[in-house]
Amino acid sequence: MVDFAESPKMPRLVAPDLPEAKGSPTETAFAPPPGTEWSRLDPAFTRYRRLLTALVTLPVAVLGGTGAGLWLHWAVGVAVAALALLGTGVAWATAERTRLSWGYAEGESDFYLTFGTVIRQLLVIPYGRMQVVDITANLLEQALGIATIRVRTAASTADARVPGLRLADAAALRDRLTERGETFPTGL
Repeated sequence: MVDFAESPKMPRLVAPDLPEAKGSPTETAFAPPPGTEWSRLDPAFTRYRRLLTALVTLPVAVLGGTGAGLWLHWAVGVAVAALALLGTGVAWATAERTRLSWGYAEGESDFYLTFGTVIRQLLVIPYGRMQVVDITANLLEQALGIATIRVRTAASTADARVPGLRLADAAALRDRLTERGETFPTGL
């Protein structure tokens, strides 16, 4: 029998005192770095997602439903159109939740990015690993006054993007990330 009691040769191991976790384990795992809060996307991102959904799924419903109805059977055409419209409704309803799932924070030595509603992700990118920080905006984003920041690193899997930022906020974030990337030593 093994005695796990404290002895002079083997002191008892004690777990370190950790700060009280607020919220659920998921909230704790995806919490922003200490001393910061998540910066969220602009509400225009919700409109962008809804417009993009409508621009893609409504033609699919009309053209796909008509094509399937003429080629196969009218009931198949109605089913295709109904499924496309159902997808439109689901995407429309979840657009705001999707926007709220995105967040970014600038830590002392790392850039933090979280996103995802069904599968949550947390990316931590050291400033020294950033190679390129750029801004992109397609025509719809330009019309809504938003842009996407893309951070590229040496590792192809660590590339990150922050969509739905106001143009001025995107330019300011790009400048801050570029400046911090230049001041931190390269992590290679």
